[in-house]
Amino acid sequence: MSDTLNLSAETRERVGKGASRALRREGRVPAVIYGDKQEPLSIHVEERELIKLLGTGHFMNSIVMVDGAGSSAIRTLPKDVAFDPVTDRPVHVDFLRVAKNATVNVAVPVVFVDEDAAPGIKKGGVLNVVRHELELVVEADKIPEAVEVSLKGLEVGDTVHISNVKLPRGAESAIDDRDFTIATIIAPSAMKSEAGEAEAADAVEATEQTADSDGE
Repeated sequence: MSDTLNLSAETRERVGKGASRALRREGRVPAVIYGDKQEPLSIHVEERELIKLLGTGHFMNSIVMVDGAGSSAIRTLPKDVAFDPVTDRPVHVDFLRVAKNATVNVAVPVVFVDEDAAPGIKKGGVLNVVRHELELVVEADKIPEAVEVSLKGLEVGDTVHISNVKLPRGAESAIDDRDFTIATIIAPSAMKSEAGEAEAADAVEATEQTADSDGE
């Protein structure tokens, strides 16, 4: 389960582009907290503290307790971080206010395990990842850090579908109308080349056999 993160904040008295630019010059990042049937709350956070949390690698699928913007810490889930296209610095953050036992949709990273137990990979096959994240529906306090997907027993040409994955307890796929693909084991270029040559040889042989038959 992802760790709960903490972030200090202050409420914004002024909003708008001018006020936001002024905050950024002071090393602050404008943000907003919305949801849970309450009015949006405009806040700003320290850029260095935010960058530190972004560096954890699981900021977007962790509960973040925002402190200092109300009488008590506000339980939130980050929904979007906007970055400057030139400097790549964070310029705005959207937080979704969530109740303690609320159910949320989150994107959880996929981690592939048991590669050494996959015959297809041992033969030179390549893991082709279709989805690096899974959209899950989980309780806000039980967001998993990652979903492990086992490659044990997979051969070249095999496919891993969502139905093959054991999701963490209490988690469900947000996509429930199809058995979508997560990854496949594909043949390396050398194996594809050999297969192509074999198919070409078979085609030539079949053509020659047809010609001989017509000649008779």
